[in-house]
Amino acid sequence: MILKKSQINHRIESPKVLLIDQDGTNHGLTDTPTALKLAQEAKLDLVVVSEREEAPVAKILDFGKFRYEQKKKQKQSAAKPSLKEVKLRPNVGEADYGVRINRALQWLEKGDTVRFQVRLRGREHQHRDRAVDLLNRVIEDLSKASEVQVFDKKALVLQVTAI
Repeated sequence: MILKKSQINHRIESPKVLLIDQDGTNHGLTDTPTALKLAQEAKLDLVVVSEREEAPVAKILDFGKFRYEQKKKQKQSAAKPSLKEVKLRPNVGEADYGVRINRALQWLEKGDTVRFQVRLRGREHQHRDRAVDLLNRVIEDLSKASEVQVFDKKALVLQVTAI
C-alpha cells in the first residue's frame, strides 16, 4: 500500500533499510545512502513499501509504474460483483435447463451473483409447487459452487452467490 506521503529516494528518513532489489533479491539491512546509490545505478527509484519498527522495507523499482499498479488494484477491489438474472418457466426442457445451469456456473466462477426467477402464466399459477420444485432442483445442482442468499417461495425467486 502506498503511504500517504511516499518515502522515495532522498525523502527516506531512516538511516538503514531492508533492501530488496528490482529482481526481488533480498540484500538484508543496508545503509540508506548505499541503497540509493544502487537504485541510481539501476536508473530506478528507492521506495519504502512497508514500515517496520527496526527498519523499513525499501524496494528498488519504477515509482510511476508502482503507483499505477496500486491504483489499478484499488479499483479492482472496489468493483462490485454484478447481478446476473436467469428466467425460467416451470415447463423448461432439459437442454435449456442445462444451458442455464452451465451459464450460471460460469458467472459464479467469476464471482457474480445469480438470481433465478420462475415466471408463471395463466393456468400455471395453479401448479406453483412445480415452480418451487424447479428452484429446489437448481439449489441442488448448484450446491457445490454456490450458497443460497435469498429463496422466496412466494415470489418464486432464488438468489445464489459463489462460495
